[in-house]
Order: sequence, then structure tokens, then C-alpha cells
Amino acid sequence: MPSRITFPFLALVVVAAAAALFPTSCSQQPAAPQPRGFYISCGSATDLQAGSIKWVRDEGFTAVGNASTIDKPNLLPVLATLRFFPDATARKYCYKLPVVKGTRYLVRTTYFYGGFDGGKDPPVFDQIIDGTRWSAVNTTDNYRRGMSTYFEIVAEGQGRTMSVCLARRPETKSSPFISALEVIDLEDSMYNTTDYERYAMSTVARSRFGSKGEIVSYPDDQYNRYWAPFADANPAVESHSSISPDDFWNQPPAKALKAGVTTSRGKNLTVQWPPAELPAATYYVALYFQDPRTASPYSWRVFDVAVNGQVFFRGLNATAAGVMVYSNMMQLSGKTEILLTPNTTSPVGPLINAGEIYQIVPLGGKTATKDVVAMDDLARSLKNPPPDWAGDPCLPPLLSWTGVVCSPGSPVRVLSLDLKNHGLSGSLPDSIGNLTGMQTINLSGNKLSGSIPDLGSMHTLTVLHLDGNQFSGTIKPSMETLINLKELYLNNNNLTGKIPDGLKNKPGLDLRTEGNKFE
Repeated sequence: MPSRITFPFLALVVVAAAAALFPTSCSQQPAAPQPRGFYISCGSATDLQAGSIKWVRDEGFTAVGNASTIDKPNLLPVLATLRFFPDATARKYCYKLPVVKGTRYLVRTTYFYGGFDGGKDPPVFDQIIDGTRWSAVNTTDNYRRGMSTYFEIVAEGQGRTMSVCLARRPETKSSPFISALEVIDLEDSMYNTTDYERYAMSTVARSRFGSKGEIVSYPDDQYNRYWAPFADANPAVESHSSISPDDFWNQPPAKALKAGVTTSRGKNLTVQWPPAELPAATYYVALYFQDPRTASPYSWRVFDVAVNGQVFFRGLNATAAGVMVYSNMMQLSGKTEILLTPNTTSPVGPLINAGEIYQIVPLGGKTATKDVVAMDDLARSLKNPPPDWAGDPCLPPLLSWTGVVCSPGSPVRVLSLDLKNHGLSGSLPDSIGNLTGMQTINLSGNKLSGSIPDLGSMHTLTVLHLDGNQFSGTIKPSMETLINLKELYLNNNNLTGKIPDGLKNKPGLDLRTEGNKFE
């Protein structure tokens, strides 16, 4: 069992994690089984095969946006198309993927601007996972260097679906866009010390030390994580031992541990990593060590580990089998220094092979599950819902669905729905009655048809405007139980039967029923 250490929770600051880079072209990987998860080529007209991975079209995962192609030489096929979202009236633009509640996923978004809109600089916008604002997307510097940009976050499925959305910022010019989206299944044992009911983890860096060359990913890493090379002035060493990822927590690929940086016997090893300065925040840090020499009971490599002067682990023994240590709530800011101090009896100097660092992102709240289900049902029942009716209906705050107002606090509830004169057609699902926090509904002046569902459980409802539609059938007797109802507009529909006496005689109720076929 790998050794480990944890640090106490101190404070949280929400700051976007740094983006990582990968080249806009690369060689094909040898064939291997498809990794578990979804690999979506945004805007592509066909499915694509890139090495071992089949990328599918984004049809069925999003219902909005326009496809565009990028006319540049030597691009990876998955970067040669994108989907952009020109509708400035929509509050957000969402992809929606089926997931298993409680399962952990690595979500990766990839962006390559390519001047699709005729401009010189990419637009800056936000990205959102479920109801949490994840980070800003600013790919300007990378695009000028001919590079694409990717972002990663580790999060758990909170229900039957997971949404990944883009949203404009006040300074957003042109249209938000996306080139690729990946949602990769992780094993339950991986990164399992974080409370995913409260947090997600945004990738800052994942590096293999003492290495040069290309990024290591699938098929070397069965979860398609990207392990970037990192080399500094310290001596590099190659491993001669057999390495099994299963022996390590988080299962890093053997290839990521085949090299490391070290120093001479008796000397401290100092590594400045990651290269970029970190914003003041809380981080998950995992460090991997493996003695590159052939295993022997007469040789050992023992040292202490410190990060920015804080004790990370004492007396770590980096054996040929390898060891991983971590902190799941570590406060860091600015430059980060890893210091390895050898034991006085250790016959060789300390070394380090690989590292991962993630920023801890507090989740932005949770909308009541029954409200999410009911609003999703409503979106499916409407033939032409507003373009931003996907993802969480209430979150992030100020980015709720068009026409939807929600409560503060936790869990968040849907309070109001106003889509008057919105050109809607379709029907209302029975599950709309489960929106028990609803206070006002205004769907006047549309082309909605079918029967009016049983709304008897919506006891907080004060206003219900369904006038000027094509509803048919009768008024449910349970409508009489809505004790707080003050306005009920049913005029100019195709309703039949009798108006319940409890509605006709209800004190203080503004009831409008003309233009129907009541007895």
C-alpha cells in the first residue's frame, strides 16, 4: 500500500486553473482497445479514428451551435473542426452526456481557434461543468504560438447526466467555440480522497520528470491522461526496474515513471515545479517515486519530502516497486519548490519521477434533483425550447435557463417560469407538478396543446397563466387545492367540461376562462 499524508483544510479561493498545451499535430499511436468514455469531435460531419481512439460526432450531445472547419495544414483531424455558438441571447450553450451517479470522470475540453470567425484573436469565455463555473477559456497566447489548449477537471456524476457548458463573459467578442470534449471513466480508487459531493479538481500540471519528447497518453495511460515531459538542470536517470501501474495509487502509466531527476549521495534535491506560478488556492498534490536500480535488500533510497518549506513526508523509502504520497488540501501560491533531503545513512541521493497537481474547485451548489428532472422533462416535451435549455436549469447563478428564476440557498429550487409569447409548441409533462417550489408560471400566447397536468402538489403556486394556447381536456379537480393561487388565466384555449366550484367561488382569485367550451 503506498504511503500517504494529508494536510488540514485551511481556506479556499476560487481561481481558474492553468491550461496545459499539446501540439496541433502528432504521429498516430498503435492500435489498442478503445478507452472507456466519450470522445467527441465537435462540429465534425463524420466519426474519426485517431490511433486507438474513435472520435464521434457531437450530434445528439448538443442541440445548438454551428459547425465550422479550420483550413490549416498538418492539423490533427479532431482539431480541424469546431462548433461555435453565435446566439448572443442564450445564457449558456451545453453538451449533455449520460453518466453514472457517483462515478468519477476526467473531463477534458480542447480548443483550437484557427481564425474560424475571420478574426485574429480567439474570444474569451467561461466553461461550466454541471452547475459550477469551472474556469475562463482564454487561448490567445497558445494560439499565437500555433498550439491548441486543453483544460481538465475530475468530477463525479451527480445524476444521470453531466453537462459541460460554455457561456459568454462581458468582454466576450465573437462566438464561444469548442474543438473536442472527452469524458473518461476513472476507477473508484483513483483520486478518491477528495469529497466530490463538495469539490471537483481542476488539472494544473501532470509531469514526468527527467524526460524529454512527446506527451505520454493513451495507450500508455489507459485513462488517456496527458503526462508532459519536464526536465531541469538536475541529473536525469533512467529506470531499469519493472514497473506496474497497479502498484501505485492513481495508476500512473509505467512510461511516466521510467525516468526521474536525482542528485549525488548526501545532497539535497530541489525541483521548481510546476514551472508557472500558482494562484493562492487549495491544491491536491501527488508525487511519485521509484528507485531505478535493480531491487536489492542491501540498497535503499530514503529521504524527507517538503513542499514550499512544509513537511510533506518524512522517511520516504523509494523502493524499486515505487511509492506515491499526496496531500489533498494543501495551500499553495506563487512558485512551488519541492525539496528532497536524504537520510544520512542512504547510500544514494534522492530522486523524483512524476507529479500531479490539481486545484480544488468548490462546487457551485446543487439544484433539487426533482426540479432538474421535471425541467428536463419539460424541455423534452417542448418542440422548440429556448436554445439554452440544457445543463442545470438554475446554476451557475445568473446563468439559469431563459425564463427561469431560482431560489438562493441549497438545494436551489425553481421559483418562476416566464415564457410568454415565446412561440412554443408541444405539451406540458405530468412531472411539471413536481416543481413544488414554483410560485409563478406564465406560458401565455404560445401554441401549447394537450391536457393541463395535475398541479395539485404545487401549493406555493400563486400565478398560473396558460391563456392563448391550444390546451384541451378538462380542469383537474385538484386545482381547487392550490390555496395560494391568486391568478388563473385559462382563457382562449380548447378546454371542455365544468369549471370546479372551488375555483369559481375561491375568494381573491382572478379567474379567466372565456374562449373555451365549458358547460
